This record gives sequence, structure tokens and C-alpha cells, in this order.
Amino acid sequence: MSPHAVDTTTSDHLTDTVLLKRFGITANAFLPSEAPLQHLPDDYYAAWELLAHNLPALIRDGTLRCEVRSLDVLSTDHLKSEAEWRRAYVVLAFLAQGYIWGGDAPAQVLPPAITVPFLDVSEKLDLPPVLTYAASNLWNFSSRGSDFSNIEGLRCIHSFTGTEDESWFFMISVAMEAKAGYAIQTMMRAQEATEQSDYPVIIEALESLSVCIQEVGALLERMDEKCNPSVFFNQIRPFLAGSKNMRDAGLPNGVFYDEGDGRGSWRQLRGGSNGQSSLIQFFDTVLGVEHTTQGNSTPHSKAPLEAKTAQPSFHEEVLDYMPGPHRRFLQHIRRTTRIRELALLPAGSPEQDHLRNTYSTTVRTLCEFRNKHIQLVTRYIVLPSRQASSAKRQNLASASANPRAAEQELTGTGGTLLLPFLKQSRDETSQAAHLDSST
Repeated sequence: MSPHAVDTTTSDHLTDTVLLKRFGITANAFLPSEAPLQHLPDDYYAAWELLAHNLPALIRDGTLRCEVRSLDVLSTDHLKSEAEWRRAYVVLAFLAQGYIWGGDAPAQVLPPAITVPFLDVSEKLDLPPVLTYAASNLWNFSSRGSDFSNIEGLRCIHSFTGTEDESWFFMISVAMEAKAGYAIQTMMRAQEATEQSDYPVIIEALESLSVCIQEVGALLERMDEKCNPSVFFNQIRPFLAGSKNMRDAGLPNGVFYDEGDGRGSWRQLRGGSNGQSSLIQFFDTVLGVEHTTQGNSTPHSKAPLEAKTAQPSFHEEVLDYMPGPHRRFLQHIRRTTRIRELALLPAGSPEQDHLRNTYSTTVRTLCEFRNKHIQLVTRYIVLPSRQASSAKRQNLASASANPRAAEQELTGTGGTLLLPFLKQSRDETSQAAHLDSST
């Protein structure tokens, strides 16, 4: 299915349970209902599993690329269940990122042993062949219990550094996703209630969503408990980069995905980032918050106005980096949500006044969450980028630490102009809370 395709066979009036199941939504929101597989059951894939298990050591020793080039091209025919396909995607994504960024300079060619199965698996899961948020977070964790919001019980299955810092960084997002699981069904009921203008149900749902966003924000603020900003910036972040807008980091043309026998293509793909979280986009979409931010690292000040308006926003573009069912769920919500439309009706009755106030409060809570994210980015990226780098490797960290680069030019792992993008997203959210000024 095309990345932009909408599942037009889905009725907008199906029950919540049927809808959520169809779109791959569980009680844990966009996480699976059970912890992901920690290894592929078929020994045919033992070579992949061995490299993924030893990934941090192979990167440290500088032997990963040699090991990958010695691999045979394996078929995906032995993958059976959805969990196995997801597991294969995670393994291949980590091996690909490690191969590209695990040397003194990035590798511009991905060998067939990774390219061929990675393209197959990505097509099956309706995802791009790169380390997405789904690979690093949604399908890359183990848990000591069934409560995935308990971060102390979580551990990432794969990492590039083998550090607790990296595991904590990934698992914060997993816990955030799980913490918000109840909010999806709550807001689905609120959407249904708009058809009857059932104000009490909608208001209660918005109040619940506001609490949910606060809880998610509280988890985000725990990042520095076990993730050191310097470790993140210099050791972890470079491996999360994609190949889009990464000229300064050593990939002027992106990465060539070599399929063997003279076949292949150059690809420029965004790297993994929390901007690919379906949960955060769900908050925006169900509240009717619109974003126009393009987020490109190439300034557009000299581009014609027509060119600017013709380009999709970053938020629209990263839908392609979400699992297909999740992307189609957000498209469904965008088509059907009427909560903001109802809140925009003129004030007058006590019910309408209450709804408007509650809606604006909830949107402001989302704005406060984005402020917390900006503060986190400042601590983990902006401030470390000002420090002199002794790194010998050419990657996103060394490019960001270029003393000639201004803060406004810092590039995110997703290839965005980092601070301008985040601040505009925050400002667009803030504007949505002002109902009287909306057009």
C-alpha cells in the first residue's frame, strides 16, 4: 500500500474495539499487547541474531563492517508471525545503522546482506528501511511485568553502546507510550459523543487527556536520572541519524542500498526521532492542532512562496515513518474528529463555555509538554554541542559540534532544523488554544 494511502474500506462508525484492533492499537496504545520477541525462533537467522547481540562490542572493536560483509543474503521466507517480521525489522535496522555510522566516516553503501532482506521486511511492515522510532522503541524492549509504563521494569533489547544511558533513553519513550494507553479509548468515546453533542462526556475526556499528557511529561522529565547528556550527545545520538540532510555529517548523497548484481538505489531517509511517535501525533490530531512546520535543514527563505506551500509539513511527512496501521489510524482520526470544531462554536451556554475552557486548558497542557521537550533538547543537544569535541569519527555529533554552526542550524536525527522546528511546533500548539483568534 502507498505510504499515503487511506484505508477507505474502514467505516467511521465501527465500534472502538474493532477500529483499534484493525489499526493495531492495544491497551498499551501503539505498543504491542505483549513484549516483543527477543530473538527469532528459526536458527536460519542465527547469524543476524549473533551480530545484533554483539553489536556494541563489534562497533567498539571496529569489526562490524567486516562481519556484515561476510554475511550471506538470507531470505525472509522463514519469517512467519507478525512478531517475527517486527523482530527482523529491529535487527536489520540496528545492523544497518551500526554499519553506516560505526566507523571513522559513515559508510555510503549498505551491502546486499542487509539491503535485500531489509527492503523485504520494510515493505511487509509498510515502513522505510531505516532505524525508525518503531524499531528503536516500540518493538525493542523487554519487561519484567505486564505494566510497560513501569520504566524500572523495562530494558531495551538492542543498543549501539550497551550503556544504561541508551537503554534508559529508549525506555523512557516506551513507558510514555504505555502510560497513555487509556487516553486513546477515552478520546474515541469523546469523538463519538460529538455526534450527539454530549458535552459531559467530551469535557470529561478532555480533562482525562490533560492528566494523561501531564503524566507523560513527568516521565519525560525523568530522562536525566540515568541518561547523561554527554553520553547521549557524543555516543548515542550519532547512531540515530538518518541519511536525509546529512551532508555535513558525511552523507552528501544519502546511502546507496546495494541489492547486488548491479542493482540498487540511493536513498535519503530521516533517522529515528520522537517526532515519529504516533502517540504525540494522536494528541495533536484528536485535538485538531494543525502544524505547517516543514522542519528541513535547508533554509527556504529564498524559495518562492508557491514552493513553500506545496511541500508537506514535517508532521505529515513522518507519517510515512510509522507502522502502516498506526499511520492509517491517525488519518482516520484526522477525518473524523470534531472536538475542535465543537469547541470553536461561539460561547454562550454554560455547557459551551465549559467545553471551550476545558479544550483550551488541554491544548495548553500539550504546549507545556512541548516546552519540556525543548528544555530537554537544550540540555541534551544544544549545550553539549557547544563543548569542544575530541571525537575522531565523522558523524552527527562532530558535525553539530562545529564551532561555526549556530544553534539555529543544529540538525536533529530526523534531518530537521532542530530548535526552529520544535519552537514553531510549540507556538502552533499554543495558538490552537486561543479559540477566539482562530479562523
